[in-house]
Amino acid sequence: MFSLFQYDFMISAFIAGMAVAITAPLIGIFLVVRRYSLMADTLAHVSLVGVAVGLVTKTQPVLVAIVTAILAAVAMEKLRGSKKIFGESVLALFLSGSLAIASVIISAAGGFNTSLFSFLFGSITTVLRSDVVIILVMGLIVILSVIAFYKQFFVVSFDEELAKTDGIRAKIYSTLIVILAAVAVALSMRIVGVLLIGALMVIPVLTAVQFGRGFLQTMLLSILISICSVFLGLIISYEFSLASGGTIVVIALSLFLLSLLINRKA
Repeated sequence: MFSLFQYDFMISAFIAGMAVAITAPLIGIFLVVRRYSLMADTLAHVSLVGVAVGLVTKTQPVLVAIVTAILAAVAMEKLRGSKKIFGESVLALFLSGSLAIASVIISAAGGFNTSLFSFLFGSITTVLRSDVVIILVMGLIVILSVIAFYKQFFVVSFDEELAKTDGIRAKIYSTLIVILAAVAVALSMRIVGVLLIGALMVIPVLTAVQFGRGFLQTMLLSILISICSVFLGLIISYEFSLASGGTIVVIALSLFLLSLLINRKA
């Protein structure tokens, strides 16, 4: 099994995969608590626009996707905060709109190709060293941000009104959460794929919730579950030539079902 680490692309994939495994549920838990789980899927579809632009202009797709996702995240949070449009409607607007824009760009550029499919479903063979550097740097920024603003994120996620009474600038921290979610989504595309990243941000969190622990313990457990899912998923996808993203999510789903069985018997 460990013979696969003789290949440079597998080492790159595992390094990037572990970074993704940590950052995805680390931000995902705040989205779940806010009942904003579909934000991850929406940002993933927005990131697809960035990927399409990056591939057409022959620039770095991951960086373009990060910028696109951040801009969309800020716009969505402002629309939600204005209360002129319901939160679910904002997500639907950006999800369908970005998918339409991406499809137009892709069709104008000549349709789907191998590079685009690797972003849609994840591919361990396409993880470049430049991707690893970007994922590690941006992933570290996400982790440090959560550590630095953990208290503010915690209070804002549970009750924005309570946060305001405590003197916390709720709008700023709410926007920062969705910005970090945008970064986490864009970073995960190479490993998990645009169409499946939402699942990696949410399923490990839902699995950890089944054990009824405190917030911090649930967060740490969700990260552990995510790491197991990514580690096993990358190995299995390599051994059987499967799409890495789909394999990782299937493992995560299996662990979720297992958690249901364990807690039903408990």
